Amino acid sequence: MSDEALYRQILDNSSEVHFMLECDSGRLLYLSPAAGRRFGYTLETAQALADRLIAELPLRLERFAAGDRTRLRVRRELDLPHASAAHTIPVDVESVLVLNEVGSAVAVTGTIRDASERVEWQQQQKKFASMLSHEFRTPLSTIDGAIQRLEMTGAHHDEATRKRYTKIQTAVDRLLAMLDEYLSPERLASIGRKRQANEIAPLALLETAAELARARRPQIRVEVEGMPQWLRCDPAGIRLCLDILIDNAIKYTSDRTAITLIGKKATEGGIEIAVADQGAGIAADEIDKLFEKGYRGRNAAGIAGSGLGLYMARAVVEVHGGTLTVENFSESGKKFRIWLPIAA
Repeated sequence: MSDEALYRQILDNSSEVHFMLECDSGRLLYLSPAAGRRFGYTLETAQALADRLIAELPLRLERFAAGDRTRLRVRRELDLPHASAAHTIPVDVESVLVLNEVGSAVAVTGTIRDASERVEWQQQQKKFASMLSHEFRTPLSTIDGAIQRLEMTGAHHDEATRKRYTKIQTAVDRLLAMLDEYLSPERLASIGRKRQANEIAPLALLETAAELARARRPQIRVEVEGMPQWLRCDPAGIRLCLDILIDNAIKYTSDRTAITLIGKKATEGGIEIAVADQGAGIAADEIDKLFEKGYRGRNAAGIAGSGLGLYMARAVVEVHGGTLTVENFSESGKKFRIWLPIAA
């Protein structure tokens, strides 16, 4: 059996749908039998559907020809109509450009995977998060109302008692804000959206973050060198990471300490986004623990926080295939560094 026949047999018997189409004409050249078993399509009947799905192909090819290597492999989430038109099926489509000997794209090949289980899991996740939000919000609202009444009627209480009221109120406000941020209907609605933004301008990201933070710390500057115009990523996730790192830098340094936001090519490849300050460094025995869930260092005494910020930030970066680390400067200060495997 020839290699071509062997590869064809593998694709024909795969449970996933494989396809290939011609770039110039958009003609579907191959569609594996799994498309018929799962979605009701054959090579002959799927062309009209393919024409709709590749509407953005000319723009992709134009960007690739201009040097955008991120267009070589693209992943999309969409709802694919069944051939019977009775229902749609959520799918993940991963496509790759096939290049000729001079590096020009001549075809597109890829895989279509049924994402029904993932979507079902996301729906269950939303239900659970909604239930969790309700279960937390009810007792917190009770505490909130009670502490407000105590503050209004407790003018005759001693100073220590009033300070405890304020501390309880601050903690309740923080928890309610976290529920609004992570378990609100708007936040839940963003989970599994049909289409989300998947790129961000790094210069705008850093400058916007610096501008917002200067209300709390005027001595914030931005240094950018050799960064691409756009980064393919989850914009909300990268913004969250940067906000957490800036917030930490402000909370754990004195009011006059300068903070620098850095964006540049990484020496090992990829790009680096960092938050550096000239405050106190991280104790050597705490560096490995700093990103653990719920961990708070010795210098966190008396500073509001949950110990979840750096844990969440690292989790988001790792989803992007990157790393989040911290290092002390030789004389004073430290740098939290996000590394992403993105070509600059």
